[in-house]
Amino acid sequence: MDEAGRGPIAGPVVAAAVILPEDFDCSYLRDSKAMTPKQRESAYERIISGAISVGIGKVDSDTIDEINILRAAIKAMEKALQDLRVPCDLALVDGLPVTGLPVPSWALVKGDSISASIMAASIVAKVTRDRIMLELDRKYPQYGFGKHKGYATRTHLAAISRWGVCECHRKSFSPVRERMVACRLPGLE
Repeated sequence: MDEAGRGPIAGPVVAAAVILPEDFDCSYLRDSKAMTPKQRESAYERIISGAISVGIGKVDSDTIDEINILRAAIKAMEKALQDLRVPCDLALVDGLPVTGLPVPSWALVKGDSISASIMAASIVAKVTRDRIMLELDRKYPQYGFGKHKGYATRTHLAAISRWGVCECHRKSFSPVRERMVACRLPGLE
């Protein structure tokens, strides 16, 4: 399993768990960050159609603000494991050890570049999150979510300063909070 969306200041954090068959063609799999959007989309379709099971977990920005991004990422991983239609016995997790998952787990540093199932999960999580951000772009075009996917780019921060925050902004993240305070934007508690 892997997650996408820990660093942005808007949108959900998304985790994916993928169980691949032994004969799965892994030749096109890589870390999702090393692929173009078109390559990720193509790989996503092949993973979805060829995997034994794919589970996806999402945690929204309000929950991220309530429990913090690390706990939210773990919660998304729990949801992804629960979403698998075929249960797994062991979860391979990219990065550092994760406690509290419903199954035992092994952490693999740089797992998204050495494990085919983690690479597949990385791709599924990234594509799923990018699609969510494109939906949010249609709903809130003034922020440019389709281009920056919720990251704290100069144009995104300028849009927050001009338009305020929307429901998908992570108000506990300092770039958002600082602009809310500086501009006395609605939504600041």
